Amino acid sequence: MVFALTSPRITKADGGKFGKTEKGNVWLDPAKTSPYDFYQFWLNCSDEDSKKYIRIFTLFSKEEIEAMEKEHEAAPHLRVLQKALAKDLTIRVHSEADYNASVSASEILFGKGTAESLSALPEEMFLSIFDGVPQTTIPRDALNAGISIVDLLTDHTQMLASKGEARRELKGNGISVNKNKVNDQFVADARCLINGKYILLQKGKKNYHIVKVEA
Repeated sequence: MVFALTSPRITKADGGKFGKTEKGNVWLDPAKTSPYDFYQFWLNCSDEDSKKYIRIFTLFSKEEIEAMEKEHEAAPHLRVLQKALAKDLTIRVHSEADYNASVSASEILFGKGTAESLSALPEEMFLSIFDGVPQTTIPRDALNAGISIVDLLTDHTQMLASKGEARRELKGNGISVNKNKVNDQFVADARCLINGKYILLQKGKKNYHIVKVEA
């Protein structure tokens, strides 16, 4: 006698199947999908998908899910379902530490983070959230005497086109180093390094540049 267990194909709101061959889906292996990207995947699900996935992938009771749905419908912008889904799955698949780091990383990326929370990120998480950000490598010796912020923004990274532009941005309070606003007197040195090798430059809210320091 042969027994089989089947279930309906899991699909997304756009009709695409939920599977490893589909673009944009997630892996349980952190080497293929980082904990941060895993967390973000569930956090960015549509309302329709969240209602479906929270029943399929989590261990919440029927009563808990229905209560969350009512709360979500009352204030959709708070994304109650998505947050509950992302938290539950990230903790169970990875760990609570990875979940907490992913939340901190999201706050950093979207403007609520601090220099302290940035420095506390593991290197893998730091690189994951700033994946695709322009990056410049400079020798560690260059930091020994310090680098003026104007030179760092122009000569070393070409993040800004000219020293005049750099000074204007600095005067307008538009430049941050490791999430701290700086002025034109700021000098970058080894004390600025995140994980012993990175400096995060930022212009405005979304324009980032990573300086990687190597021996």
